[in-house]
Amino acid sequence: MIRREHPADRPAILGVVRAAFRQDDTEPVEVGLTEKLFTDGYVPELSLLAVVDGTIVGYVIGSRGVNFGVGIGPLAVLPEFQGTGVGTALMYALIGASEAVDIPVLALLGDPGYYSRFGFRAGSDVGVESPDPAWGHFFQALQLSAGPVNGSFRYAKPFDELE
Repeated sequence: MIRREHPADRPAILGVVRAAFRQDDTEPVEVGLTEKLFTDGYVPELSLLAVVDGTIVGYVIGSRGVNFGVGIGPLAVLPEFQGTGVGTALMYALIGASEAVDIPVLALLGDPGYYSRFGFRAGSDVGVESPDPAWGHFFQALQLSAGPVNGSFRYAKPFDELE
């Protein structure tokens, strides 16, 4: 089941993000980013989680871009549920929810091989300029509204604080 998160879900959400991005004993930066987004910039209608048998197994968050649109991420799935369609279900739910609240464009930094299945293309192909040109084709966008979407995308403030 995919549903909106509630504040009471946040400890479990952070646990999912931690498990999904853990590479060693260091706290993943995505955990702190998610915590900061909850207080500055996230879109409540685009804070979605996946639940299997009562357990939160996946999470995705959308946050307001500074100039326009919504930035996606982190997208996190518990390691034991990766590759089972949980991430795909979360992305489709987030795209549908974004359309429902009239978001014109979604942007993210990620693997084109994964996100192209949802219709994402290089941001420059959609008219959305990357915050960092070095990101190249890994900065991707999905236009949801009719008409041109042009401009330089900037993520919500908590992204500026990443090290």
